[in-house]
Amino acid sequence: GDKAFAQFLTDEIKEERKIQKHKSLPKISGGWELEVHGTEAKLVRKIAGEKITVTFNINNSIPPSVDEDTQEEQKPDEQEPDLTSTPNFVVEVIKDDTKQTLVLDCHYPEDEVGHEGEEESDIFTIREVSFQPTGESDWKDTNYTLNTDSLDWALYDHLMDFLADRGVDNTFADELIELSTALEHQEYIKFLEDLKSFVKCQ
Repeated sequence: GDKAFAQFLTDEIKEERKIQKHKSLPKISGGWELEVHGTEAKLVRKIAGEKITVTFNINNSIPPSVDEDTQEEQKPDEQEPDLTSTPNFVVEVIKDDTKQTLVLDCHYPEDEVGHEGEEESDIFTIREVSFQPTGESDWKDTNYTLNTDSLDWALYDHLMDFLADRGVDNTFADELIELSTALEHQEYIKFLEDLKSFVKCQ
């Protein structure tokens, strides 16, 4: 059984390598620096008096596939749709002269349907906003967290503009999906390789 399993994994790794789009991780435009620790990635950008960090984790970032075989028949050449990774991401804005960090919890809505009648809808939304003490890794539940569900839309628009001014806009969100998808695929291949070594190990 293990031999067959190892052989299966070998073939699978070959296949996955074949369809791997990026041999190295795609860059995000706008001067973001990338740090990757396993499945967690952090993008950092410094602008006048501020440091902006965006953190995301690729685990559980691929939405469950919906069986849409009926509608998808117009593309007979593709066996399966490309998996895309749309992770939640957290934006932290740290101003040099304050002890507080503004934290915005963002995500990609499941359905890309914007509000009715909006000419241009954003591909990501802000879910929660809070202040956290700068430099502390643990979030404090005692800090007020603003949930955007019931938020005045004008305030919400200002928050989106605030992010866009710092380079977190639709273009960024698109590139983040590409980066995350490439990272997820890379980690998946690595997982298959580790699994293969594990199975072969006597």
